[in-house]
Amino acid sequence: MDIIYLHGLEVDCVIGVWEWERRITQRLVIDLDMEGEVSRAAASDDLADTLNYKAVSKRVTGFARGSSFRLVETLAEAIATLLLDEFDLGWCRVRIDKGSAVRGARNVGVIIERSRAD
Repeated sequence: MDIIYLHGLEVDCVIGVWEWERRITQRLVIDLDMEGEVSRAAASDDLADTLNYKAVSKRVTGFARGSSFRLVETLAEAIATLLLDEFDLGWCRVRIDKGSAVRGARNVGVIIERSRAD
């Protein structure tokens, strides 16, 4: 399996369970790993033969910015569903870092893997 990845997407959005979190935007960092067949694109050297990661980036960042989830787990599930459905992927991994949500920890977040078989 070939993997196309897009790491370090920074998105400011409303996320959190506490009342104060609902009034502000917080920076999330999103990493995406996606199943992608690259041999055809490598042979043709044509963008039409591969996953367009610029399109993925625009869609995921736009979706996250417009969202207002309470949990990063819910956002991760929604992004995975979006990737599988809209980009016709068989598998993806979504990692979301919520930065300094826990005092003393550099990062906190979730990593999920989803496939069409799930």
